[in-house]
Amino acid sequence: MKNWLPLVLGLLALVVGAVWTFQGLGVLEGSVMTGQKLWAVVGPVVAVLGLVLIGYGLRARSKRG
Repeated sequence: MKNWLPLVLGLLALVVGAVWTFQGLGVLEGSVMTGQKLWAVVGPVVAVLGLVLIGYGLRARSKRG
């Protein structure tokens, strides 16, 4: 049952990281984060962390089966 947790957290981190990246780059507007270089750096870091969590979750699920 707990094998789904890294997948869900990883997917959430991937989406949030992508949104933060696009806001930091000025692609998505309407936020105080729009055009801020900090979010253009933090976003990809969070997205990569999400990919790592997704990979870990998939690996744990394949070992289980």
